[in-house]
Amino acid sequence: MEPFVQSSERFVTIEGWQQAFPHLIVGFSTRNGGESQSPYSSLNLGYHVGDDSVTVKQNRLLLAKDLGIPLSRWVGTEQVHEATVRKITESEVGRGSESLESAIQMTDGIYTREKNVLLTSLYADCVPLYFYAPNYQTVGLAHAGWRGTVKNIAVAMIEQWKMDEGIPVDEIYIAIGPCISKAIYEVDQKVINEVDQVWPKHLQFKPYTTLINNKYLLDLREVNRQLLIQAGIKQDQILCSSICTATDERMFSHRADGGKTGRLMSFIGLRVDGD
Repeated sequence: MEPFVQSSERFVTIEGWQQAFPHLIVGFSTRNGGESQSPYSSLNLGYHVGDDSVTVKQNRLLLAKDLGIPLSRWVGTEQVHEATVRKITESEVGRGSESLESAIQMTDGIYTREKNVLLTSLYADCVPLYFYAPNYQTVGLAHAGWRGTVKNIAVAMIEQWKMDEGIPVDEIYIAIGPCISKAIYEVDQKVINEVDQVWPKHLQFKPYTTLINNKYLLDLREVNRQLLIQAGIKQDQILCSSICTATDERMFSHRADGGKTGRLMSFIGLRVDGD
């Protein structure tokens, strides 16, 4: 069953998590319900793609109203396809919310224990990873393109939670969000060589299908899922979306839209006292 269900015109949410943890704010934006013009139509949430920044801010304000978390309490990063994870404290709240220049630099993974803070990350085909430890009131996001995936950003988050926050692996719930699907995601031999280096050796199958001319169809979701399982996350604590950003008309897609397009947003946060 698809864990991400439509909550409003502007976003889908993880229904099971929302029901179990009503104080949690979690989801993934759609491309609908905004004010941007083509080729960013209409709910582009990325400042860095060439869209009018005033319009992008207005789009963010529309989503902020839906979520009940003011834009001044959002946190965004400059995503660089690495595996750097950073803890967000009150002093960073607001960074990246109203401009690209104020975003936290060189970071693809963020987490926090602060309340009424919305962690955000931007996408147009890459894999969004959501992390939640309800007994420790800790939430996190990671952006995993193929480079971040093979650099194991998913496990980097887990390891940092274990070492710095004292959160055991069996307390961590993870969701793998909407992204480009294996049926669409064609890659070359260089990418496959990198994937083979991190793919668990005991598995008898590969996460890709071989085409001709050294091309492959890669299941980036499955790579992340298996790396998480190898790191000790139980399979029943991992949710995996089946939504493909390249074929679902609600989504922006770098590949399907020809490279010039808007950005979707993953987000997660904790309300104060469950309100």
